[in-house]
Amino acid sequence: MQLRKKIRVLVVDDSVVFREILSRGIGSDPDIEVVATAADPYDATDKILKYRPDVMTCDVEMPRMNGIEFIRQLMPQYPLPVIVISTVSGAVFDAMDAGAVDFVGKPDIDSAGKVRGFINDIIIKIKIAPYARILKEPQELQPYSRIHAAPVCKNDSGEIIAIGASTGGTEAIFHILKSLPPNIPGIVVVQHIPPGFSAMFAERLNTSTALEVKEARTGDYAERGRVLIAPGGSHMTIKRIGGKYSVRCFESDKVNGHCPSVDVLFHSVAKEAGPKAIGVILTGMGYDGAKGLLAMKKNGAKTIGQDEKSCVVYGMPRVAFNIGAVDAQVPLNNMAKHIYSLLG
Repeated sequence: MQLRKKIRVLVVDDSVVFREILSRGIGSDPDIEVVATAADPYDATDKILKYRPDVMTCDVEMPRMNGIEFIRQLMPQYPLPVIVISTVSGAVFDAMDAGAVDFVGKPDIDSAGKVRGFINDIIIKIKIAPYARILKEPQELQPYSRIHAAPVCKNDSGEIIAIGASTGGTEAIFHILKSLPPNIPGIVVVQHIPPGFSAMFAERLNTSTALEVKEARTGDYAERGRVLIAPGGSHMTIKRIGGKYSVRCFESDKVNGHCPSVDVLFHSVAKEAGPKAIGVILTGMGYDGAKGLLAMKKNGAKTIGQDEKSCVVYGMPRVAFNIGAVDAQVPLNNMAKHIYSLLG
């Protein structure tokens, strides 16, 4: 009987204490082997060449060179799946833009409970990372100025766009939103994201797109030109009130292993918006969102799945496609144009 190959991990962090905590924690999993640790990017480069790890975890704030610049320089020469570990900071999204495939918040090491939760989370992400496609070249996208000829909906059209994503989703969502015009119907988004990071993600999108983007709060309305991001650690649903959609955010058990869950949002959109909705499922591991997207399609919604080639991880869109939930598979660089073409 052939033994399953362990995932070889390089841990990069300038803190000796944290390197030890992380190495011991993830190394306790039978499927993971910590082959080396490094104190800074220069040390890490030597270890990458020597040990050829499958996955690297990398701090953002480090001496001699920060993690973002390290990832940016590393990717063209050695496209290695990188999971960024950082305190709650907007810099993590710069690291994702540089080529990291996922991220996790660095815990307070004085809290045993937080450390355990952190170790569990990063073990899951490490096991996903080897499946991730490293997208070396940025995709050329259609900015909204090029798709202005698409139909413009009336303010009372009652249309709504629901988007769900996981691994690789922060960048995919960013690329879609920055290519959409400000007259787009309201958008509701579930991205699998840790608590504390969703507000920063929303702020980044708000300052770099033509849309108003905010972390959702119960009672917010998904209005034209507005994007509501589900808070990390909370599910989000919609409720139709007249011709508008109000959101509800609430803490509850994980669904499909996630909170927020894409399925929770999509099922509510299927019920409340029916044929007035467009559902979009993007890159990510697992199956969250597939059944909800199928419910949307059965209730008359138009549904889209990101195609395999442009996904970081073709998991969630694959499951949705396989169960018949997807009307069209679309590459990321054409996603905004396709969404807008469905409005009318």
